[in-house]
Amino acid sequence: MIKLLYFAGVRELTGRADEEADLAGRSVEELWQWAEERYPGIREGGARIAVNEEYALPDDVVAAGDTAAFIPPVSGG
Repeated sequence: MIKLLYFAGVRELTGRADEEADLAGRSVEELWQWAEERYPGIREGGARIAVNEEYALPDDVVAAGDTAAFIPPVSGG
């Protein structure tokens, strides 16, 4: 199992702040595909995935116990 965290607009889309899913051993790209099937449109806002607090690449693999966060773009001033 891995923990998934959803922030800002992604949280609004999913309707939840977090959840757990049996996605260990999958790539970040496969995680995106899973999320898009479950929450259509999740990729449209330009969010990125961070695994264990570091931005991840599509080929990175998540392991049991990891935390993956969906983080939308942030602007400020």
